[in-house]
Amino acid sequence: MKKINLEDKLSKFSEHWSPKVIAEMNDYQFKLVKIEGEFVWHDHPDTDEVFIVIEGTMQIEFEDRTIELREGEMLVVPKGVRHKPYAEEECKVMLVEPRGVVNTGDAEGDLTAPNDDWI
Repeated sequence: MKKINLEDKLSKFSEHWSPKVIAEMNDYQFKLVKIEGEFVWHDHPDTDEVFIVIEGTMQIEFEDRTIELREGEMLVVPKGVRHKPYAEEECKVMLVEPRGVVNTGDAEGDLTAPNDDWI
């Protein structure tokens, strides 16, 4: 049992769209990610995905609407729902999802990050 400082962990990397695992609880991982620009349309057919904005503002585009998340806000994207996150300026986010979830879900490509990358 050891406390984790989010600011310290965020200072250890600079790349965008590359989630870093900071803790696990049961089969779930807590990941920090810095985002900027556009991601890819994708879904996660077997799991929900949680976005918690730590610093900045981001948007998540869905087929029928766009939801903006600001610092201190969170959103649960239900499994199987296609979405595309983006941020006009760098945004720092915590993701909560089961171990083994690939960041690009069903749409692997250039932005697919290494899985289980701890800091």
